[in-house]
Amino acid sequence: MAHRVILLESAHAFTVEEGESILDAAGRAGVAMPHECTFGGCGTCRVKLMEGTVGYEEFPLALSEAEHAQGYALACQARPLSDLVVAIPARGPLLAEPVRATASLARIHQPCNDVVHVTLALPEGSLPEYRPGQYMNVLLPDGSARSFSMASPPRANGTEIELHIRRIPGGRFTDTVLAQAAPGMPLHIEAPLGTFCYHPEDYRPLLMVATGTGLAPIKAILESLLDDPDCPPVRLYWGMRTEADLYMRDVIESWKDRLYEFEFVPVLSRAGPSWQGRRGHVQDAVAQDYDDLSEHAIYVCGSPDMVAEAKAVFATLGASMDHIYADSFTFQQAVTAG
Repeated sequence: MAHRVILLESAHAFTVEEGESILDAAGRAGVAMPHECTFGGCGTCRVKLMEGTVGYEEFPLALSEAEHAQGYALACQARPLSDLVVAIPARGPLLAEPVRATASLARIHQPCNDVVHVTLALPEGSLPEYRPGQYMNVLLPDGSARSFSMASPPRANGTEIELHIRRIPGGRFTDTVLAQAAPGMPLHIEAPLGTFCYHPEDYRPLLMVATGTGLAPIKAILESLLDDPDCPPVRLYWGMRTEADLYMRDVIESWKDRLYEFEFVPVLSRAGPSWQGRRGHVQDAVAQDYDDLSEHAIYVCGSPDMVAEAKAVFATLGASMDHIYADSFTFQQAVTAG
């Protein structure tokens, strides 16, 4: 049975056929809705159901049970069970339209066994100013692409961007393209992409939670706040397997006097016997330290499973679903470069 959907802000209306998602029906009707991954992993298409109900073939990773209970849905996966009135939450700062450009490889080094640091150089003015936290696509000759968060905020000269890339054995990009890379090698990119970015309008204490190279977009956000008199209190939890994997530890610890009330909590899931710090999963470490997260703005970045589990845990601690910003991704995700 078909159902009618009305977007509250614009009064656009369209019909969703049986078995069709809200997002697919909107696209068919020429109605634009925010979206990125289209498989329920990023949360960009999150909407609020003002009237009606939806169901899912499989409950999406980027939506927590608490959000679902509060009437939120992911348009790319939600199938209407009735007519709907839908509100699209405010997305914060305006974001630049992505463009394509040619960068050159400036530097490459490997700070730990599983991570490669890549610095790209771009001609000044070749990209619009991006928001710390956004990502880029590296476009490959076969028309596919690899998505990587930009690990550095926009610089005054705008000519270099840092990437943190997880090495995947047998991965085409890390074991083929990067293995043959040399300074000056051209790379075709598309940027800026994504809606994960800092929301200064919240002005809440910041809780930053990352695993692995999910640190990259959070690093960009925090470096943009260094020495900022308006920086709120910041606590960063970073989950890794072993102490040797903490490839940015010295850099992060150098921020102590440059971010307001900054605390850094590394958490290791496979710590050796000499490790004196926190052990286990990063979201559980947060839960051990907080009884109430209702006043925090929370930024979570890492694997879809970690992000989903973290959002569920934080909801039990009173976190506002409107103030949890998540970037969940599969490392070196392959996308089609349209």
